[in-house]
Amino acid sequence: MGQPVAALRRALAGTVGVMLFCAATALAQEPLPNPPTTPEFMSRFDFRMWAAALSYDDPRFVWDTHWAGDFDLVDYVYGRATFVADYEALLGNEYRPFDPYQSNYLLEAAGSIRFPRVEMFVVLNHVSRHLGDRPKRLGVAWNMLGARFLHHAEAGSTTIDVALEGGRVVARAFVDYTWLGEANLLLRHPFNANVGAFAHATGQVFAVDEVAMRGTQAGGRIEAGIRLKGRGGVMEIFGGYEKRVDAYPLDRVPQRWGVAGVRLLSR
Repeated sequence: MGQPVAALRRALAGTVGVMLFCAATALAQEPLPNPPTTPEFMSRFDFRMWAAALSYDDPRFVWDTHWAGDFDLVDYVYGRATFVADYEALLGNEYRPFDPYQSNYLLEAAGSIRFPRVEMFVVLNHVSRHLGDRPKRLGVAWNMLGARFLHHAEAGSTTIDVALEGGRVVARAFVDYTWLGEANLLLRHPFNANVGAFAHATGQVFAVDEVAMRGTQAGGRIEAGIRLKGRGGVMEIFGGYEKRVDAYPLDRVPQRWGVAGVRLLSR
């Protein structure tokens, strides 16, 4: 019992440390500044898609693309039931100019309780990683059961969204992860009704099995850019830097790269 608790403490402490180091895009799940006052079915649906060029001298890592959606199935006023689906395709140029060699899937279900300043979720998610046009007989995947805390604040016209989460890996294939932690800090400041700026910092910590012959792994990403708002949605133009833990599914090696891209959001 002592070892898992100690691992969780190390993961959470490392997560906060990575977030502060980043010191400040969109969170996968954001707080609701104005939640419904009566129960509602399908009270929210958000969709995001983006593509970013990677400044890295490796033919496996040239582009990072995402298609993601999340929705509240039901909002019961004192909380909500939400679902998230995210598909990431990493493209290289090893075999062809746009070579989608890696696909990563995230599926998540969560339920929350609202408190005066914080919304707390119980989260169950599944991540699986796949290769395209390459041999891969091993399954690479994990399931995490944990908790997430969301907080929304305003300072004048600037909004501040914070998300902290941590959980235990309850099932896994190939990976050596035991506990996961993540922190997100998102700042948005509008210049007018249509143009604004944003900055986003995220940090991740992966506590690993003691027999893995490597210590706790930490990664993170920082972004900043311009936010352009139209009647039908939002475009973000951003640049940043990322350290990704175990960037290739079968190699337990982190990678670092600069990013520059465009993101489309439903709000």
